[in-house]
Amino acid sequence: MFFDYIHSPAGTLKIEANESKITSIEFLFENPDEETNPNHLTDDAVFQLKQYFKGHLTKFDLPLLQIGTPFQLEVWKALDKIPFGHTWTYGQLANVLGDKNKVRAVGAANGKNPFAIVVPCHRVIGQSGELVGYAGGIKRKQWLLNFEQSLISGQTELF
Repeated sequence: MFFDYIHSPAGTLKIEANESKITSIEFLFENPDEETNPNHLTDDAVFQLKQYFKGHLTKFDLPLLQIGTPFQLEVWKALDKIPFGHTWTYGQLANVLGDKNKVRAVGAANGKNPFAIVVPCHRVIGQSGELVGYAGGIKRKQWLLNFEQSLISGQTELF
């Protein structure tokens, strides 16, 4: 297993990979205390995330090893349809998947996404616009949404 960290304005992310794919990207809640063991995939992920945080990248191109149920995989694929700097509700995401009654299932699948930022689950919000359910924490979700929205509105001086 290979791994590396990136210290970003939104917090520290741990990137894990095997020999051929990225296996997870997740926010940490404590400072890492172990030495890194990077490979070319973690290096590429760090580079792309740095470009994202500089405002130069809005879509990632990384080989991800997505392991989940067929429904989870479908939800994670649909997350890529949410435009950079925009949000969808869980209901909108369920509608895109063809069943408006699967809002709770969509929320559960969204919460299992192992690729923070890269598979943009932070762009999914509650029906009334409230920020709910982000594995990295609501403050990080708010930061990411504000960051992306500022970039599309041209107000990058905020960051």
